[in-house]
Amino acid sequence: MILGDVQSLPYRVVAILIAITVHEFAHAWTADRLGDPTPRAQGRLSLNPLVHLDPMGSLLLLVAGFGWAKPVQVNPGYFPNWRQGMMVVAAAGPLSNILLLFLVGAILQVQGMSAASILGRFAFYVLLYNAVLAAFNMLPIPPLDGSRILGGLLPPEQAAAYERLAHYGPLVLLVLIMLPWISPELNLLGRVMFPAIRWLVALAYRGFG
Repeated sequence: MILGDVQSLPYRVVAILIAITVHEFAHAWTADRLGDPTPRAQGRLSLNPLVHLDPMGSLLLLVAGFGWAKPVQVNPGYFPNWRQGMMVVAAAGPLSNILLLFLVGAILQVQGMSAASILGRFAFYVLLYNAVLAAFNMLPIPPLDGSRILGGLLPPEQAAAYERLAHYGPLVLLVLIMLPWISPELNLLGRVMFPAIRWLVALAYRGFG
C-alpha cells in the first residue's frame, strides 16, 4: 500500500475504483429504494467510478491504506423512519464491500487461482481494499458510516448527545490519520483496523497465498 510500489500500482488503482464504486452505489441504491430521490437526481445511482471519487480520499487509500469517496447526499425526510433509514443507508456501504469480498473469495476458491498469477494478484487487491473500506467506514467516528449506524442504535437522547459531538469527528479523524506520519507507534487506526482487515481477507479465502 505504498505509492512507490510501481508493479502493484495498476492492480491497486483498479481495485480501489471497484471498492469505492460499489460502496457508494450501495448507499445511493439503498436510499433510492427507501424513497429518497436525492442520489438519483445527483447522478450517484451509477456504477461509473468518476461520479464517486474524492481525490484526497482516494490518494490516502492508495498511500496510507485507508480513505474515503465523495459522500452520497441523502434527505432523511423521505424515509418512513428517518433514524432507521439513515442507519440502513449507512450500513449498506460497508456491507456491500463485505459481500463483494466474499464473492471474489468464493470465485478464487472455486477456480483454485494462484496469488502469483495476474488475475490472482488483482483479486488479492480487490479483497484487500474492500476489507479496508469496510473496516475503516465501520469506525464510529463522524462522518464515517459507523457513526450513523451507532446513532441509529442508540436511544434517542443518547443519539442526540452523540450527534452534538459530530462536528469534532472530522478533526479527530484527521489527527488519527496523521499520527502514523509522526511515529509508527502512534498508528492507532492501524491497530484497530488491521486485525479486522486480515480477518476478513482470511475468512473470504483461507487458502489464498
